[in-house]
This record gives sequence, C-alpha cells and structure tokens, in this order.
Amino acid sequence: MGICISSASSEIHQADDGLENVMHVQENIVSHGIERLGSLYSKEGSKGVNQDAAILHQGYGMEHGAFCGVFDGHGKNGHLVSKIVRNTLPSLLLNQKNASAKMKTVRDHNNEKADDGLAPSEGFHKWKEACVSAFKEMDKEIKLQGSLDSSCSGATAVVVLRQGDDLIIANLGDSRAVLGRINDQNGIMPVQLTTDLKPGVPSEAERIRKCNGRVLALKEEPHIHRVWLPHEDSPGLAMSRAFGDFLLKNHGIISLPDISYHRVTPKDQFIVLASDGVWDVLSNKEVVSIISTAESELAAAKSVVEAATAAWKRKFTSSKVDDCTVVCLFLQKRKQQSDFIF
Repeated sequence: MGICISSASSEIHQADDGLENVMHVQENIVSHGIERLGSLYSKEGSKGVNQDAAILHQGYGMEHGAFCGVFDGHGKNGHLVSKIVRNTLPSLLLNQKNASAKMKTVRDHNNEKADDGLAPSEGFHKWKEACVSAFKEMDKEIKLQGSLDSSCSGATAVVVLRQGDDLIIANLGDSRAVLGRINDQNGIMPVQLTTDLKPGVPSEAERIRKCNGRVLALKEEPHIHRVWLPHEDSPGLAMSRAFGDFLLKNHGIISLPDISYHRVTPKDQFIVLASDGVWDVLSNKEVVSIISTAESELAAAKSVVEAATAAWKRKFTSSKVDDCTVVCLFLQKRKQQSDFIF
C-alpha cells in the first residue's frame, strides 16, 4: 500500500494501512498564494513485507526548504532499520547542522565545484559536514538498538535537501536521485544526481578488498556483484554502503554518504528519488517522462510506482516483484504536459 498527499498544514501524514512506509510532513509552506507541491508513494512487492520507507518534509530548515528521503531495507530486519532511519535522520541532521553553526572551523574548499561549474555556497559546506556527522551518528544509533539484530540487516539511503536554490544530495547505497530538466528543445530530460553505489563500482570494490572483504558474483547472477566475508560465503550484500550490516563494517561496507551539490535553475522542474525496485525496470528518461505527463503533482509518484510494478511483471515474468517507492518534489510551477516535447 502507499500514500500520496500534499496539503498546506503542519500535520504528519502516514499510510493508513498500519505499515507506515511513507510519511509526509508539511509546515507553513504556502508563499504568495502558491502551494509547494510534492508527492510520495510506496507499494509492497511480492517478496514479503515492504522494506522501503520514505519521507517528504516540506518547510524543512527554512520556508523554501525540503527534506526528501528514500530508505530501502534489506535482510531479516531491513523493514525495521529503514523506518528507524526515516523517523530519526531528519531531526538528527538538523541538530547536527545547528550544532555545527555554533562552531567556527577552518575549511579548504578550493577544489569543490557544483555540477554547473560554480563553487557551492557556504551553506552547502555546513550541510555537508552535518550530513557526514548525522549519517555516522545514525549508524551508531542503529547498533545501539538492543532488541534489533542488524548484523546482517540494514538500509540504503538517498536524501535530497532543498534550501532555497541549493540542493544537497547525500547517497548511501543503490537508491537514486534524478532531476527533471527542460532541455533546449523544450523537452524534459533526466539529470542523474547520484551514483549507484554497488560492489561492482571499481572504487567501491577496491575499498572493500583493501578491508579483506570479497566481491564476487554468483554463477546464476553474473551481473550482480556481492560482498562476502573473507573466509565465509556469506552474507552476499548487493550494495557497497549502507546503514546497519555490522557483520561487514570491518570489511569495507561504510555508512559514509557520497555528497554532492546542485544549484537550482529555472529549467529544473522536479526531483525524483526512488528505491532500486524502480530503477531496475525503468530508465531515468522513462521516469521523468512519466512524471511530466502525470495527471497532477499529487499523482506523479504513484504513476511511477504503478509503471514500475507493471514493468516488473512484463520483463521478469518468473521473478518476484521488488518493493517500489518514489518521492517527487516539484521545484517550479508545473508545466502542462502539452508544453513538453518528447
């Protein structure tokens, strides 16, 4: 089941089926009569309990701020880990940001560039430091959960913060964030904001092997690289960074996010975050096209999830459908679909 909400309020909205996979928090975000719109939706696959969790917090940190997050759990207790992260990370990050704002530190940012070639704002550097600290603290809090065994369970995380025209992107694992942008032909094009952090990525594999972890693919899955203990054929983790998974934390699996920056331009229309259940069957171009032609902003996330579910059944008839979760945040007043060229 899923949920898709957007109304100006200070309420917290959750799924009404008791699973509470998604959460939409909205504060006083109506400005100049235009409501800031976004949507999120999650649908359980056919593997069992939905292990995905997501949040869209509008009004986060400032009036024109937002916190978008998708968390994909794995392992026996992955559904619990993903929800702990969803419920804790936003406030943890804001607390780290506020604490760091009180401290003066010397920084060297001479070599950092945004994807438009311009130097990131000073605000980005403060948020980057806060992200690193918050993700580290989040991992510690999961480990301290006495009743939760997360030795072979964990969750990935993809987070996008909007603070005015600044986007701060933090990625841990193989979920993905994509920007929908108008191109020179007035069509909509995807701009991938994150790298899928999997064991098959050369730099990730190198780090894991330096820590005596093994990166190998099973014969029946030659395209999926997995992480194994030095002398045991377990647990076979299919991502290279995650919260939890403490059995592999001494063998190259880390909770340090890959952090980047993007400055919003008038051509940037929306951000979409999704779990790998979506990206395994839909391309970036297909996803931004679905969002652009959706009936409304409120229908956008659900439209992508439904398309992904249908694609799973069509492309992998003998495989179980993965959980699919999407968060959409619109950056501009939405254009009508007739305005786009595909």
